[in-house]
Amino acid sequence: MTSSISRLLLPTLLLGTTLTLTHLTGCSAGDAPASSEGAVGAAKAQGGHNADELTLSEAGDLAPVEPRADEVPSAEPTPSTEAAPEGTAPTPTVTMTNEGTDTSPSEEVATLGAGCFWCIEAVLEQVEGVQSVESGYTGGQTENPTYKDICTGRTGHAEVVRVSFDPTVLSYAELLDWFWRLHDPTTLNRQGNDRGTQYRSAIFYHSDEQRKIAETSKRDVQPTFDDPIVTEVTEAAVFYPAEKYHQGYYFDNTSQGYCQMVIAPKLKKLGLKY
Repeated sequence: MTSSISRLLLPTLLLGTTLTLTHLTGCSAGDAPASSEGAVGAAKAQGGHNADELTLSEAGDLAPVEPRADEVPSAEPTPSTEAAPEGTAPTPTVTMTNEGTDTSPSEEVATLGAGCFWCIEAVLEQVEGVQSVESGYTGGQTENPTYKDICTGRTGHAEVVRVSFDPTVLSYAELLDWFWRLHDPTTLNRQGNDRGTQYRSAIFYHSDEQRKIAETSKRDVQPTFDDPIVTEVTEAAVFYPAEKYHQGYYFDNTSQGYCQMVIAPKLKKLGLKY
């Protein structure tokens, strides 16, 4: 595994016609979407997601180059679930430790940040032993943030997933093995062309035991990367569930540009359903 990124443009031929691959990249500071209403195409097109050409890194992940000024974002399909009305804040959840939750002995909670939560969710919900995956926000100072708030990059929150898993089937250390594989933990506040503190690599631990395992895992995996790992290991705080249209996003929107060009190749590389 390597963190060195070398980029190759990917031309694609479709029915004899050259097709420029475009997708939606992440929200950037100061470029928030005009609305969080239902159609993600509208939210993303006006937000930080711009249509760009794609490149391929040595690690096998797709990463976009800077967009051309004349490119116009393509229309995206309306998700099958509706977003919460503008201004409606998700209900926050405080899960500081597994001992303090209603989880059974066969259920443990993990909170992980690794760039766009659509990508993390699509991977981890397919891992044996994972019981549920929920996208959301944590680690910042803004109360009840909306996706529009997160896209400004000024809330301090990271896009994360809260994972419920069965430790008798999948240990926390094994879950972290998937975490290291599904993103590049050596790029500070960035995954591909998704840039901003909201895309930082982070492990939010729910117990002292999780903290110890996370620190050991981070140390043990470092030799597999050329550059230093910048993943933060921080105590879990308030978790704010993301709007409904973000939940289960990939499999509800597999024809969406970002899903086809970024998430699907990642899933294929990891040997998962795509």
